[in-house]
Amino acid sequence: MTTFGIEKRLRATYEEALQRVPEALKSEGFGVLTTIDIQATLKAKLGVDFRRYTILGACNPPLAHQALQAELLIGLMLPCNVIVFEGDDGKAVVAAIDPTRTMTVAGVPQLEELAATVKQKLERALSKLE
Repeated sequence: MTTFGIEKRLRATYEEALQRVPEALKSEGFGVLTTIDIQATLKAKLGVDFRRYTILGACNPPLAHQALQAELLIGLMLPCNVIVFEGDDGKAVVAAIDPTRTMTVAGVPQLEELAATVKQKLERALSKLE
């Protein structure tokens, strides 16, 4: 586990993981709002080669709504980023932001409770991946 995320190394390939992650997230109430292909972006903008790496912006609308009601500026932390990249061994690595490390800095008790709930849901989603 990284210092700011929930990480899982898979037996699946990058392509397989990229197909499975949205379904795993959906099972916990998240939808993918954005998809950023970092490899393609770095190639197009900088002309550099980089491993296959995608950032997915995941959102659980009811929980996002509750968070925004508790603290309007929490939108700076939304959506929850989930990354999928190809590890050095050719297998996929999936990681999600740990909202208990990002959403709790405001010291708002409601956000601390929501962050714990979101973290549990993200952990369950990642646990469904192989």
